Amino acid sequence: MMNLPRIDQSPVARWWWTIDHWTIGALAVLIAFGAILIMAASPAVAERIGLDGMHFVRHQMMLVPLAILVMFGVSLQNPRTIRRIAVIGFLISILLVVYTFIGGVEIKGARRWVNFPGLSLQPSEFVKPTFAVLSGWLFAEQKLRPGFKGNLAAILLYALVVGLLLKQPDLGMAFVISAVWFTQFFMAGLRYQFVLLCGALGVAGLTGAYFLLPHVTSRIDRFLFKGAGDTYQVDRSLEAFANGGLWGRGPGEGTVKGALPDAHADFVFAVAGEELGLVACIVIVALFGFIVLRGLSRLFQENNLYIMLAGSGLFVQFGLQAVINMASSLQLMPAKGMTLPFVSYGGSSLLALALTRRRYAGAEAA
Repeated sequence: MMNLPRIDQSPVARWWWTIDHWTIGALAVLIAFGAILIMAASPAVAERIGLDGMHFVRHQMMLVPLAILVMFGVSLQNPRTIRRIAVIGFLISILLVVYTFIGGVEIKGARRWVNFPGLSLQPSEFVKPTFAVLSGWLFAEQKLRPGFKGNLAAILLYALVVGLLLKQPDLGMAFVISAVWFTQFFMAGLRYQFVLLCGALGVAGLTGAYFLLPHVTSRIDRFLFKGAGDTYQVDRSLEAFANGGLWGRGPGEGTVKGALPDAHADFVFAVAGEELGLVACIVIVALFGFIVLRGLSRLFQENNLYIMLAGSGLFVQFGLQAVINMASSLQLMPAKGMTLPFVSYGGSSLLALALTRRRYAGAEAA
């Protein structure tokens, strides 16, 4: 425990006395689960693709401390600086998403990645948090300054982002960003007739994706109709949960991870089910629920509309990504390649909690 007196006015002291220690504790437990599961699941995946068994473990152990430092640094900033960081990050991320169509790496029929020396980057992952902060600010400014066309700007930016994601194609990412954006718009005072219109457009969009995008058709058919296609990964995932039982086989003792191509990433929750058991899985679900609900409850006490909208968007994004990952592993929804925040290898939601922390008293207003 840090020993910082309340009269200390240094940035670190003010940060320490204004963060939610319960949320930080829950986050630390999630990171610990992630470290255990990466060490358990990734060696089998690495060896299967011809890499050193500890390749992913070393990469993750270097990535997590760096991400925590970035999260800490961002969390020291005031809301206005956070907005500026989000704007710059959004512009860079959008440019990199556009670049994927020119110089991106194609994997499984989609161009979502950009390769740099020693690093493979998925720019759309950085669009999620930066766009949530930016759209939250635009919606808030519309309410505070009626002459400011914040809603129109948010709608145009949303159309740009979703259009680029569908072109990659990445329907899952487009769905998450759409859900977050709609939640923020609704909280900002969207009229009910427009709520119905957005709902109808969402249903129309999903229907169109089913008929126009072959990979979407395949995934939904495999989910709805047994025998409609290859369900190998989901079947192995369910087998892992069945093998684990209540208390699991023990860390490193699972066998299904040797047959799951994405055991360290998209299906890390299945590895948790086999090696740590049902009880541990319930704890992981409870940790995600606790972080999201506690974060939202604190944000609803905010007087600053921008902070409430931006923070709520980030927490909804964090929770929705976790739900999609875990539900896919349990065949409760069509399979979607999405990591489990702070647990899967290469998770990219590490900035969410930093950007949604509550301002300390006297902080500069947005």
